[in-house]
Amino acid sequence: MLKENVNDLIAFLLVAEERSFTRAAARLGVSQSALSHAMRGLEERMGIRLLTRTTRSVSPTAAGERLIERIGPHFGEIETELNLMKEMRDVPAGNIRITAGEHAVDYLLWPALEPFLRAWPDINIEVTVDEALTDIVSQRFDAGIRLGEQVAKDMIAVPVSPPMRLVVAGSPEYFSRYPVPQVPADLQQHACITMRLPTLGGLYAWEFSQQGNAIRVRVEGQLTINPLRHRIAAAKAGIGLVFVPEDTVAADIAAGTLVPVLESWCEPFSGYYLYYPSRRQHTTAFSLFVEALRYRAPSRP
Repeated sequence: MLKENVNDLIAFLLVAEERSFTRAAARLGVSQSALSHAMRGLEERMGIRLLTRTTRSVSPTAAGERLIERIGPHFGEIETELNLMKEMRDVPAGNIRITAGEHAVDYLLWPALEPFLRAWPDINIEVTVDEALTDIVSQRFDAGIRLGEQVAKDMIAVPVSPPMRLVVAGSPEYFSRYPVPQVPADLQQHACITMRLPTLGGLYAWEFSQQGNAIRVRVEGQLTINPLRHRIAAAKAGIGLVFVPEDTVAADIAAGTLVPVLESWCEPFSGYYLYYPSRRQHTTAFSLFVEALRYRAPSRP
């Protein structure tokens, strides 16, 4: 009975994490029907419904959420201890799950991952690209990458990028039709390409600062779209102004296909951090991963 419950509880945690029988079954290497049958058996033995099923999705019930809170951390600790046992081998090994936004993956994670994976073939990395402020503890991630201001105070935060800057830019064709904004408030008279915040659901208010004077401007436009590359493409097509990390449009600005504006209001801010719970014991594999991403400022001559 214990073995059956343990296996089904592991499967339940995966279903709750993936919000999908199909994806959870793929990770477990079993059929969707077998997984669904196992979940029904677990619910029958416990005498309570753990999952709410619809034709399009699956999610934990209140009882299921409580079970996740109670047992999830323990299974995470068991997995960590098993990985620590693997550290007794000569070669570091283990699994690392990371959540990060699109820009952090393109700008930081992927450039570091390629050489890291070649150097350590027994370390497996799973990356989830998600703009939401994911709870890495409840979702059983080992770490996340977010801007410094978004990292909770109870987390260990390791800098993985230099300070960053967002810029406002539009195409020459756009500025042939509209005047160049002189102050952030002018953006309310412009077509701006907006994005919706996945965590809060509202549209992102553009944030500016100049000599300690901070301002947030709620902008509007014809197009709201979240993927970074599509917002930049829309700006290059003359649909509106875009507010994006400077490195993503540096080549377009140099080529003249995009024109930066309000530059004196676009001051640098703290960059990306890799963050993880302070209370968790980490493997050698995870420590190697942290050091591979850690930002080291160039030494001054």
